[in-house]
Amino acid sequence: MDDGSDPAPQPVLNPSRIRVIAVGKVRKRWIQDGLAVYLKRLPGLVVSQLRDADRAREGQAILTELRPEERLVALCEEGELLSSQALAQRLQGTGSERLAFAIGGADGLDQAVKARASWSLSLSPLTFPHELARLLLLEQLYRAHSIQQGGAYHRS
Repeated sequence: MDDGSDPAPQPVLNPSRIRVIAVGKVRKRWIQDGLAVYLKRLPGLVVSQLRDADRAREGQAILTELRPEERLVALCEEGELLSSQALAQRLQGTGSERLAFAIGGADGLDQAVKARASWSLSLSPLTFPHELARLLLLEQLYRAHSIQQGGAYHRS
């Protein structure tokens, strides 16, 4: 029965329920500084950093690091290309879910990680170093959060 009221709002992205599992150290100071900015803007978001190895070992480390309650999102070039608005919409309603975004090392993600993922996301058709991909992902998560909250950060 339609009572004329608005539907219940979808929960917005909850940074404390998001984790980024990333292979490799961030060595460039300017990327470290940028990551610090977005981690401050997304309180509760956690970045788990894994050691560089060959692709298969990195993949196994990612899958071992993944918690049973987390939904895996693989960042890879063949993933879904979304605008910032579309990403915000895709993440709308995930407020109660635990998400883990996986970023591979220099050689990308192992096929086992891609196969285990609930969905795959591409940040761009361009290829980026894994350090920069980490910064871009955090910026886009912040942008999605801002879009969902109607903030002024994103300009259409």
